[in-house]
Amino acid sequence: MPKRTRSTIWRPLATTAVTALTAALLTPAAAHATPRESKPVHSYENAIREAVWVDTGLDGDGDGRTDRVAVDIVRPRELAESGRKVPVIMDASPYYSCCGRGNEGQRKTYDAAGDVVQMPLFYDNYFVPRGYAVVGVDLAGTNRSDGCVDVGGRSDVLSAKAVVDWLNGRATAYTTRTGGTTAEADWTNGRTGMIGKSWDGTVANGVAATGVRGLRTIVPISAISSWYDYYFSRGAPLYDSGPDWLSNRVNSPDARAKCAAVQRKLVDGAPRTGDWTGLWTERDYVEAASKVKASVFLVHGMQDLNVRMQHVGPWWDALAKNGVPRKIWLSQTGHVDPFDFRRATWVRTLHRWFDHELLGYDNGIDREPMADIERHPDQWVTSKTWPPRGTSTTTLRPARGTQPGLGTLGLTPARGTETFTDDPALSETDWAARIDTPTPDKAGFTTGPLTEDLRLSGSSRVTVTATPTTTTAHLSAVLVDLGPDTIRDYAASGEGITTLTEGTCWGASTPGDSACFKETRARTTDVDHTVVSRGWADLGTHADPGKGRPLTPGRAYTITLDLGATDHVVPAGHRLALIVAGTDKGLIDPPSSRPTLTLDLSRTSARVPFVGGASAFARATAADPAPAPAATLLDGVRAPTHPRRIP
Repeated sequence: MPKRTRSTIWRPLATTAVTALTAALLTPAAAHATPRESKPVHSYENAIREAVWVDTGLDGDGDGRTDRVAVDIVRPRELAESGRKVPVIMDASPYYSCCGRGNEGQRKTYDAAGDVVQMPLFYDNYFVPRGYAVVGVDLAGTNRSDGCVDVGGRSDVLSAKAVVDWLNGRATAYTTRTGGTTAEADWTNGRTGMIGKSWDGTVANGVAATGVRGLRTIVPISAISSWYDYYFSRGAPLYDSGPDWLSNRVNSPDARAKCAAVQRKLVDGAPRTGDWTGLWTERDYVEAASKVKASVFLVHGMQDLNVRMQHVGPWWDALAKNGVPRKIWLSQTGHVDPFDFRRATWVRTLHRWFDHELLGYDNGIDREPMADIERHPDQWVTSKTWPPRGTSTTTLRPARGTQPGLGTLGLTPARGTETFTDDPALSETDWAARIDTPTPDKAGFTTGPLTEDLRLSGSSRVTVTATPTTTTAHLSAVLVDLGPDTIRDYAASGEGITTLTEGTCWGASTPGDSACFKETRARTTDVDHTVVSRGWADLGTHADPGKGRPLTPGRAYTITLDLGATDHVVPAGHRLALIVAGTDKGLIDPPSSRPTLTLDLSRTSARVPFVGGASAFARATAADPAPAPAATLLDGVRAPTHPRRIP
């Protein structure tokens, strides 16, 4: 498995020269001033709506001709008639017909001529009147496109990349799927920004990792950076199916009939053993981050249990290492679009981002704080860089306490052992709720009540030395904030939001495409503990993260678990806990056995990024240890569920 490094470099976004663009987009009287914001001066109702099919150069479905992907376009008529070229906002998706986009599940609709009537989401309603073209691409094998879905592989990525190439004059498009005349993208200047949530944002990551010219920025929302990490966590399986199930879910009926060979490759290349194969190498965008030329505005929910925070840390750090201009929003939600948890601010920020990156407007967004972080529901703070300067990794040591399984967490190395037995019926919420009760299913280690706030920012790693009683064993490591709080209820339906009946409008509408969407509000819950970060591994990968091996019962093995990135403040008066256990119900699949594992505490530790480093932790934990809390049940969110998810 590739090695991933960590860095926090920030390179300010370069201000694009705008003199020529200003002359092209403004009237002569206004051309003397540099614009700072695009205005809704063009007609959405009279916008040009058209479709082309771009030749990808691939033959994924093996029918003897190269695949063409459908591209639906909405662009300002006034600028086209005056010969002025426009930039493009592009959302390439597999979901335009099968599953829908956004909180209201919108699908593309078409008129009798086959031109798009409804483009899902608000992007076209809002940005076309402001001088942008909005392009919706059906990924290969979906909706009106040829080819096969290969779940993050060459077909997914290169079918979308081909559209960027066409927008920049390097590929061929046609007016129909099977024939027609060629179509030129002579209406665009080629400057393209890709956006999308989940799989759509994943494709944006993948296309950016090709280094394609013309792609100026991407806005990946809740997106995957390595498909292996979507299905496995260092050998531990996260879902009871592989990418073949997902491919079959979104393939068009025509594609399903042609794509048996692709389906077989997805099955054979993604064994449920969790071994790293060439299929995963092809779908690991982190390793190709050095090719990224586009800026990145990343958005993710810190409690996303679908596309988990393990996709943020390695990708963000790789982009930083390679000097990629970037911005980040981190919310308390699960798998939720920012349009549905911070709508007005999101639309305003996205508008300014695209104006800066695609129109070259010097609006100052590149000089503003890099990170927006939701500290409490609807309460946001900013950070000049992320993780903040002054953040350093601190090694915490678990130690035995006065009762088995109830240990302490500090800076001093310890001796001794702790033992637990995997119980696949229990989850991280069960462990945290009983942190002060000795139970056989976990080993828990806590600080005393903190005397001052302690901020975690970035990715943690937990190294465990464990002796199993069986030939297979899974491990979970969880960091928990122990103390009362009101948080978004990320484990409930809506994953932290409630959808209301009333709506608000964002842009212009037509009878077939409304710019109005149902409003939402934060769905909150009062808790006694909050899971801050979690990670999982198969102990059989102790020697090689890319290949599992049977264990020898009674032998000690050392392994490191990568926990998801986070940004969380443990307030004064709360405690910080580390829990080590087996199966995390609802989040990893259980092994074939129920092992008992003995931890060697002298060789077990957690490396946690604290703002202020070890000295900040030492100050926050300097008080005399408090007496052991009463063994009461602590309230938290409900236990995670384990449905078959689609990203």
